[in-house]
Amino acid sequence: MSASLLHHARERGMENVHLAVEEEDLYSGYNDYNPTFDSEELENDVGFQQAVRTSHGRRPPMTAKFPGTAIGARPLASSFGARVPVASSMGRPITGAVQDGAARPMTAVRPAGYTSSMTRGSTFDPLGQSRGPAAPLEAKNEDTPEEKIKILEKKVNDLIEESCMAHSTGALQLALEKAKEAGRKERTLVRQREQSGNADHVNLDLTYSVLLNLANQYANNEMFPEALNSYQVIVKNKMFSNAGRLKVNMANIYVRQKSYPKAIKFYRMALDQISNAHKEMRIKIMQNIGVVFVRMGQYSDAITSFEHIMSESPNVKTGFNLILCYYAIGDRERMKKAFQKLISVPLGVDDEDKYIPSSDDSDSGMVIEAIRNDRLHQMERDLKVLAEKYIMTAAKLIAPDIETSFVTGFDWCVDMVKSSQYVELANDLEINKAITYLRQKDFNQAVETLKTFEKKDSRVKSAAATNLSFLYFLEKDYEQADRYADLAMTADRYNPAALINKGNTVFIKQDHEKAGEFYKEALRNDSSCTEGLYNLGLTYKRLNRLEEALDCFLKLHAILRNSAQVMYQLSSLYELLEDPQQAIEWLIQVLSVTHTDPRALARLGELYDGEGDKSQALQYYYESFRYFPSNIDVIEWLGAYYIETHFCEKAIQYFERATLIQPTQVKWQLMVASCYRRSGNYQKALETYKDIHRKFPENVECLRFLVRLCTDMGLQDVQEYATKLKKAEKMKEVREQRVKAGREGSARSRREGREGSAGESDVTVATGQIWSMWSPEVLRRGKIETSSCRDSCVCLCASLSHLSTHAAGRQASPPPCSPPPRRPALLRVHVQTHAPLV
Repeated sequence: MSASLLHHARERGMENVHLAVEEEDLYSGYNDYNPTFDSEELENDVGFQQAVRTSHGRRPPMTAKFPGTAIGARPLASSFGARVPVASSMGRPITGAVQDGAARPMTAVRPAGYTSSMTRGSTFDPLGQSRGPAAPLEAKNEDTPEEKIKILEKKVNDLIEESCMAHSTGALQLALEKAKEAGRKERTLVRQREQSGNADHVNLDLTYSVLLNLANQYANNEMFPEALNSYQVIVKNKMFSNAGRLKVNMANIYVRQKSYPKAIKFYRMALDQISNAHKEMRIKIMQNIGVVFVRMGQYSDAITSFEHIMSESPNVKTGFNLILCYYAIGDRERMKKAFQKLISVPLGVDDEDKYIPSSDDSDSGMVIEAIRNDRLHQMERDLKVLAEKYIMTAAKLIAPDIETSFVTGFDWCVDMVKSSQYVELANDLEINKAITYLRQKDFNQAVETLKTFEKKDSRVKSAAATNLSFLYFLEKDYEQADRYADLAMTADRYNPAALINKGNTVFIKQDHEKAGEFYKEALRNDSSCTEGLYNLGLTYKRLNRLEEALDCFLKLHAILRNSAQVMYQLSSLYELLEDPQQAIEWLIQVLSVTHTDPRALARLGELYDGEGDKSQALQYYYESFRYFPSNIDVIEWLGAYYIETHFCEKAIQYFERATLIQPTQVKWQLMVASCYRRSGNYQKALETYKDIHRKFPENVECLRFLVRLCTDMGLQDVQEYATKLKKAEKMKEVREQRVKAGREGSARSRREGREGSAGESDVTVATGQIWSMWSPEVLRRGKIETSSCRDSCVCLCASLSHLSTHAAGRQASPPPCSPPPRRPALLRVHVQTHAPLV
């Protein structure tokens, strides 16, 4: 083949062929290019410059030296630099070269507009611009049935999407309306298909989506009969595949309607229609069946379902439910076995050591920093916290029942936990044992249990010391409370509960500046510590730094929106800042949370009375009296109001109530008699005065009114009462003289004592009693009142390791009709308790 090509090349002329030498590189010539594409010569190309200047870019026709090519007279450059036409290394003629008087066709470039027959005078127009603009695209005819069906299908899909989006934003009614409209559009679409003769091409997926979305939206709007009908339409249609799974949704609706037998029936029907390949879905349905049996009280059937799940695919929630069922039927041994299964359930969570970066590999450290707080790690933490919560709750539930005593039961649970993957929960169970002692009113055993943690690791030691500090504070043993607060801080300086307890002990010593520093440090360690922010606000209030206190409580209100204590403190601060309107607004918000707090109602009545609004003051004072009819201040105000408005008959009932509350106070009985006298009932007033005189024979005011009434009524007893009045006045005068002489003598002795002790330092110690709002016995029982309308308090915070239990026992507030005694309360203990989950 090579020889024939060489022979043919000699006959056509050696000047047009470059022969490949054997010694040459076989890949030479590939870097050669066509001079037509030489951009460096474009400035000297007259045709190109003319094409740029013209509007259409038309170049004049070129005469081709080699017919059939678009290169014209430009020769190609060879590898030797000579501008000669280039042939292939095998002697193959170039494309478009003239051979035997005929041009070889350029088939490879014909789609680009090139032709093999180029006539003289023809124009280079590969895009066909000379033929004029292309004809416009043919517009779609929307009147055809096919186009109408497509447009309607798109509208139905859009309505389904809008319905789902409205449900995701919480607009349930709008989602239902969109679903109904989608259903109407879909029925119109089916009719149009039938009319056009395309009934066989019905879009079943679209129909299924419309019906399912409509049923879901009915269920979300609690329109259960309509939802069940929509699900029935889908389930009964044999053309829909896997529609039997929707019986789970129907069973869920029956559960919400508390029709438990029907719910179990539909759950089992769905279970029969789901193959064993979908194991996870079958497990979830069986778990629902077990929960429904629990609600029906059929614990044996529930145990059967839960035991099957624990044997096939164990999980923490099912294990906990199984323990509850065994607890309900009182089976001790099976409770133990279920607890062992619960703590052995694998969580599939990586160890926390995985997220500790190594100092050697910087790249792996960057990866660990990136995944340390990602969503997957957060999900793992949540799963672990949930598992620990179930295990702790189960242990606290079964510990008193699995053995003869709760101590033995707790010890067994602790031993089991120590041998499992939840070793760190053993210490928390020990602390909960101490809390159980407190609930049983065994304070000494609780303290001894907590003291055993003093030699343990720092975290547990800090938690136990914090609880001990809290308990001693409740017992008013402030020295021990301060000691254990220091111990908790030494074990863990970043424990906010320990810092708050330390601040409380300093607060008791009236060192408010130092207490504020401890509260600030607690907030720096944990910005969400509401107790620290509350106590800091109270500290600023004691220091008369009202603006800073107001700022603290406003921040706290942003966190605890419905805290009546915070709102009451804000009202008190605005009153101190002489802004009664704001104080009234905050008290009204307090009443929106605690509607029946008598002290808040009385306080609001007092503010309105100060503003001169007697009608509003009467309303709130009356409401306060209705909820707590033993408040002397409220009774006195109501009685005085009715006397001032000349309704003395109404004032009598309030003063009679005050007489029952304080029978040794003569002024209330005198007020009752005065009301009778002012209302014109002189006979009843005389009887009341005589009764007062029998109880208080030396009362001068009573005798004066008796003399006046007897004189006005012309009674013979006037002389007798007049004589008694003179004696009583004389005795009163003698007593007053003795009191005056005693005061003068004591003043003289004090002056002489100061003169005799000249030169010596004189220190006066003001002794008094600091009253707590409640007695230690009440505190020990955990009954600590947390009403918003009491004096300022110091919040105690005691951490219980992972649990945030702050006191022993549940919080029990006394009824509104029995508020604490009115004492000069300097400190009120506020305790937050968290009841155990069962």
